[in-house]
Amino acid sequence: MSEEKKDFIIKDRRIFADENRDQKEEKEKKETPDEEAVEQSTAQASAEADHAEESEPETPLPKINFSTFIFSLNASALVHLGAIDDPASGKKVKNLPMAKQTIDILSMMEEKTQGNLSEDEANILKNILYDLRIAYVKERG
Repeated sequence: MSEEKKDFIIKDRRIFADENRDQKEEKEKKETPDEEAVEQSTAQASAEADHAEESEPETPLPKINFSTFIFSLNASALVHLGAIDDPASGKKVKNLPMAKQTIDILSMMEEKTQGNLSEDEANILKNILYDLRIAYVKERG
């Protein structure tokens, strides 16, 4: 079953005087949206959402763990260093303060996780930090 989002309307149906009843009923009819129009707009929105889902192929995301997190920060630093294209703009843009901040975050992670990482994780972090620091110094010139 598909759940459809339907708008609801609260109506005050209390009758305070007989003479106002006819006026209220006419006013309510004018204010109440046509149910058919509401159903059509709901169906159209649902069809558009289905079409959007079909047009975008789902790319499987990597498993979330410490290594993928470090690789993500590495990619971010490389974008800020201008070593790789910015995925949003497709252009190489240098932002050295942001690159330095990302390198500092990785350095803090190395310090705070010391003794708690596997040998592979520690080596990945150590090597990425070394490479990023060298690239940063070269860019700073």
